[in-house]
Amino acid sequence: MATDEFAELLLRLRKVSGRTQEEQAAAVNAVSGRETMTRREINRYEHGANIPTNHTLTHIAVACGLAPEYLHREAAAARARRRKARRGGEDQNDVKRRTLLGGAVVAAAAEPWERLAQALKGGRKIDSNAVTTLVDRAGVLHVREGSLTALELQGEVEGHLDAITATLPRAGEYERTLTIAAGETAALAGWVAWDLGDLQRAHAYYQVTMDCAKEAGHPPLRALALAYASYGQATPQKAGELLVQAAKDARGPGNAAAAAWVHGRLAEEAANAGDETNALRALERARTAYDFADHTTEQAWVRFMTPYRMDSLALSVYGRLGRQELAATADHAMDRLGRELPEAGVVVLGDLASALLHGGDVDQGIHVSRQFALAVEARPNTMGRVRAQAVASQLPNRERELARHLQQFAT
Repeated sequence: MATDEFAELLLRLRKVSGRTQEEQAAAVNAVSGRETMTRREINRYEHGANIPTNHTLTHIAVACGLAPEYLHREAAAARARRRKARRGGEDQNDVKRRTLLGGAVVAAAAEPWERLAQALKGGRKIDSNAVTTLVDRAGVLHVREGSLTALELQGEVEGHLDAITATLPRAGEYERTLTIAAGETAALAGWVAWDLGDLQRAHAYYQVTMDCAKEAGHPPLRALALAYASYGQATPQKAGELLVQAAKDARGPGNAAAAAWVHGRLAEEAANAGDETNALRALERARTAYDFADHTTEQAWVRFMTPYRMDSLALSVYGRLGRQELAATADHAMDRLGRELPEAGVVVLGDLASALLHGGDVDQGIHVSRQFALAVEARPNTMGRVRAQAVASQLPNRERELARHLQQFAT
């Protein structure tokens, strides 16, 4: 139990947030974007062993939904008290604060806790620096999705969503900005849950993302949720219905990469349903949108829509339809990828391997299949498992060992 006034404040903050010490450390790391905070360090802070730096206090405050200046001020007062205590003197106001209610431990937390209670009721608003930190972190997580497994990403995403959620009641003029960031983070949490096979949890996250989109009046956010949710639908027709709405939501300037992704997905699902006309029409729309897109400057959640991913969508559609354009598209994709095959992404490699095998370029298909096997082993995910099944089924008999290896990821 903390016996220091500031340590008690940190303890109360964590308990109000409903977190264990380990969960508090994860939430702080989610805000900072680094893995430096540990349960042990949180425990030291809460027992008064040391006072965090202002840099760390900023991350703790944002994780708990408070203005950083609040903790900075309380920490400065705590440091001053410690200096006076070391000199053998003590401010009479400090004595009065700790004896006012009687009982040292209870009284020690009284004044900070009263101020905290007031802040939790909305008395203090979050500042622009904290908002920027939260929004930027949401974007970073979407970028990190390209290099981490779902299991590695889950704690970071859910911790950051918790941090934004705690901050929203005090967002003030930044409420819309943080609501959009919350929706983007919730959508990624849903995608991670789906990747881990928790469909019910994924659905709940997608629903709250759409709630955020409605609250903020931001249709592209709903497009994100609907496009993610389309992967988990029972039939191509049901997926297509979601994607048609997503395409409407992704209209307008600044959304070209998102529109390209949504139309590309719509083409995939139409191809799955055997609807060649609509599949090719949607693919053409995707390519047209991508001509006007800049995946590096639009929303962070479309950073995955690289030229490689656009190639992958075309390969997927042509392969499922058995179109003659498949071979030329595969050659183009190979030229674009060059020697970066292991870094190009599980989905791209899987679609490329399948397309090459389907088109009759068996030797090159086997080569890419081996690269795909390395990628899917390094970063296992649901989309990779689906493609592993498709690639394994097309490998020639002489590659039975590779086929068995891929089947392990498909099950």
